Amino acid sequence: MKFIFNTLTLLFITIATSQTNPKIYDIIDAVSAERIKKDVQTLVDFGTRNTFSDTISNTRGIGAARRWIKSEFETISNDCKNCLDVFYQKDFVSKVGNKRVPHDAWIVNVVAIQKGTKYPNRYIIMSGDIDSRGSDTMDFTKDAPGANDNASGMAGTIEAARVLSKYQFENSIIYVGLSGEEQGLFGGGGLAKYAKKQGWDIIGILNNDMIGNIKGVDGVIDNRSFRIFSEPVPANETEKARKLRRFYGGEVDGISRQLARYVHKTVKTYMPEMNPLMIYRLDRFGRGGHHRPFNDLGFAGIRIMEAHENYTQQHQDIREENGVKYGDVIEHVNFDYAKKLTAVNAINLASLAWAPPAPKTVAIGGIVEPSVKFKWDKVEGAIGYKIYWRDTTSPTWDYSRYVGNVLEFMLDGIVIDNYFFGIAAIGKDGFESPVAFPNQILR
Repeated sequence: MKFIFNTLTLLFITIATSQTNPKIYDIIDAVSAERIKKDVQTLVDFGTRNTFSDTISNTRGIGAARRWIKSEFETISNDCKNCLDVFYQKDFVSKVGNKRVPHDAWIVNVVAIQKGTKYPNRYIIMSGDIDSRGSDTMDFTKDAPGANDNASGMAGTIEAARVLSKYQFENSIIYVGLSGEEQGLFGGGGLAKYAKKQGWDIIGILNNDMIGNIKGVDGVIDNRSFRIFSEPVPANETEKARKLRRFYGGEVDGISRQLARYVHKTVKTYMPEMNPLMIYRLDRFGRGGHHRPFNDLGFAGIRIMEAHENYTQQHQDIREENGVKYGDVIEHVNFDYAKKLTAVNAINLASLAWAPPAPKTVAIGGIVEPSVKFKWDKVEGAIGYKIYWRDTTSPTWDYSRYVGNVLEFMLDGIVIDNYFFGIAAIGKDGFESPVAFPNQILR
C-alpha cells in the first residue's frame, strides 16, 4: 500500500515517534517544594484530621481541614477563570456494623474537576487523603498531625492543580482529597460509586499516599526511588476473560498494570534521574489504599508512594520511648522529594489528559507463523498507532514500532509465542494512550 503524506502529516509523525514535548519539562519546573511545605504545615496545624474529629471548629479537626482544602481549590479556580468545578461529595457511615467507626458521621471528599475540551466525560484522577490517625484510629481527639501520612499526598494534589490549571486538556482531570481512608477506605469507595453512577469514563486514578519520606526504618536513605503498586488484572473480570488468559496470556496485563507501565515510561522519558519501582502487588503486604475501591469496580488505579517507609512515623502517637521518637511530624518530611513525586503525578496527568483514548478492541493472531498480525478499532483524535511488545518476563514495554494511521499491521520475523504485545493510540502532539492489551484473537 502506498501512502502520500503532506508536510503537516510528516511533522506529526516526527513528533509522535521521536521527540519529547517541552510542555512536560515546563510542568516539572513549575512544581514548588516551598508551596508543598506551606500546605503540609497548614494541614499539620489542624492538630488532628481524624475522620471522626471536630467538624465545627475553624482551627482544629477534619471539618476545618476540608474547608481549607476546598478554599484552596476555589482560589486556584479563580486564578484560572473558573476552570475548576469544586464541590463536596459525601456519604453517610454508621457505627453499626463498622468496628473502626466510633460514631455516625458524614465521609466528605473535596473534589475539583478541570473539564476537558474534547472528552469532558473522560477523567484521569489524582488523589490524596485528608484524614490522619494516631496509634488508636478510634481516638479522634488526640493530636495526629499526619505530616507524611498523608498531608504530603494531599499537598501534592493541591500543587498539581495549581500547576496544571494553567493549561487546557482534551480529557478532564480530577484533583480530590479523600476522607475515611484510615477507617476502611470509605472516601475512595464513595467516590468510586459516585463515578459509576454518574457514568464517568475513568482513565485511571493515581492514588498518592505518603510521598515525603526518604529515610526508611531499615536505615536506607533514598530521595530518587518510588514505588508504583498495581494489581495484575481487574477484580471484576469475567470468567470468559479468565479462561482466555490461560491459553493466550495476560496474567499481568490488566488496565491497572498498563497504567503503572505508562507512569514508568513517562518518568523514564522526562525524569531519568528518578527510579520508578514497579511493584507487582495491589498494595503493600496485607494493607490497602484508596485506589482499591476503584479497582474493585473495574477502574484502573495505582498507588504512587515513597520507596522506604518508616513505621515509627506511621499511625503513631507523638512520644519518645527507649530513645526512639515516634510520630508523623513535619520534621520527617523531605519537601524536595515530595516535589519530585508531585511532578511525577503532574506529568502523567498531563500526558494522559492530552492523549487520545486507547483502542477498545485489539485483535491479535499468528499461531504457528513467523509473524504477528494485529487489527484494532479506530480511535477518534489519533493520528497514528504504535505497536509495543516485550519479553514475557519483562515488567515494562521494551520494544515499539510506530505504524502510522492504519488499523491493521503485520510484524514480520517475530514469533508470537515469545512476547506479549499491545497497541497505543498517538495524538497530534505525540502524547500516547495507555497500551491496550489484545482482547480478541485473529483466526
